[in-house]
Amino acid sequence: MKTAIVTDSTAYIPEEIRIEHHIHMIPLSVIFGNESYKEEVEMKAEDFYEMMRRQKELPKTTQPSTGKFVELFEKLAKDYDAIISIHLSSGISGTYQGAVTAGEMVEGIDVYPFDSESSCMIQGFYALEAAKLAREGVNPEEIMKRLNELKAKSWAYFMVDDLTNLQKGGRLSGASALIGSLLQVKPVLHFVDKVIVPFEKIRTKKKALARITELFEEDAKKGTPLQACVIHANREEEAKAWIADLQEKFPNVEFTLSYFGPVIGTHLGEGAFGLGWMPK
Repeated sequence: MKTAIVTDSTAYIPEEIRIEHHIHMIPLSVIFGNESYKEEVEMKAEDFYEMMRRQKELPKTTQPSTGKFVELFEKLAKDYDAIISIHLSSGISGTYQGAVTAGEMVEGIDVYPFDSESSCMIQGFYALEAAKLAREGVNPEEIMKRLNELKAKSWAYFMVDDLTNLQKGGRLSGASALIGSLLQVKPVLHFVDKVIVPFEKIRTKKKALARITELFEEDAKKGTPLQACVIHANREEEAKAWIADLQEKFPNVEFTLSYFGPVIGTHLGEGAFGLGWMPK
């Protein structure tokens, strides 16, 4: 059986790696005024943050239409027997549901939608694992089982420089955002039940990053081989410094440097950082 792997642009897997692993990508879009841009296709992260600094209004984001999913799935049906479609958390976007709906509409191929309950490179790790197993000829049911096993052991924490965007975009409760603005805290956030919620309120960025590192260490010291990603919103040099520090402390962990692209960056804002990990 030949299985195609699909993910959306919020996995932020570099194009050359997607091509190498035969991962198909469907983009979400970011909208400035009347102009819509497909992220990772028509707008890259560095251009997005520069444009966002010049705007008074927060850009909007949109998921792919069901029709775009149908179009992609029908194209893949010509060469594949099944599709595993891996998407950002259904609690913050309707993208996963779009894949579910399209999968029910397309004939001649079995579609297996997977809700990562996360986003960014953690979502990318699922896609890369699925692609590896698909190459080895593992059937889609077994691939889905493996992804769900990984999900039970995956963690991601992040901090934002300013809670305003999360509040405006409705991705965090207004009360939490207000408290953050008044106290100037740098809250550590995470996903619970598919949505973004505060984990701890911390006063400074330095302390927030140290706390996230501490949470990671609790898992890393258990001895299970891990893969981890440091994610940044237009703070590459700081992210490289953090990853160098982590690599020195945890030489047995495989680290990847990644970024918050336009869609996720719209909600987190410039200056956000994250650390996610799962078993290798």
